[in-house]
Amino acid sequence: MTTRFMTNGGLCLRHRKCDHRRLKRVLHFRSPTRKYHCDAVVVACFDHRFDLVLRKFLKRIRVVNPDPIIVAGGAKSLASPDHDSDREFLLAQVEKSVRLHGTDRVILLLHSDCGAYGGLHKIFNGDEEAEVAHHRSELRIAHQVLKGAFPSVSVECYFVDFVGVWQLDSFAVSSDHARPD
Repeated sequence: MTTRFMTNGGLCLRHRKCDHRRLKRVLHFRSPTRKYHCDAVVVACFDHRFDLVLRKFLKRIRVVNPDPIIVAGGAKSLASPDHDSDREFLLAQVEKSVRLHGTDRVILLLHSDCGAYGGLHKIFNGDEEAEVAHHRSELRIAHQVLKGAFPSVSVECYFVDFVGVWQLDSFAVSSDHARPD
């Protein structure tokens, strides 16, 4: 098996025509070279406040090899994009994951106090129930857009707030997942 390590002359052993002499390695790390099957495309916002809960949640639902699509507003780009090109970009990324990594599952996330929506206090006047109702509606739209483009892909929708992750069934929130008062 050929590796991607540099020779003394700066040539890549895998691609003898490569010339890496102008590059300086700043970290030595062996990444897997084999193709992988993606457990799920994960569409989420880049808000750092939710990074840890997202990682823990993905682990809990057994998503080990995700193809993350991290953009401002997450699923907002499907439901109510600022520009049509935002939706087109996101759909193209999902298509690439399906084609290249055999993805058959998409996880859509929206979160509380999202700046892409204007935030909890500015847009929803601090009314958490109004925010949840709005994001529930947005997730339904995003779900429909994805299912329209990829009918055979499983789509799961979640709302993340500062106390947990809440699942939205495809068309209604069941009592098992209802948000506490």
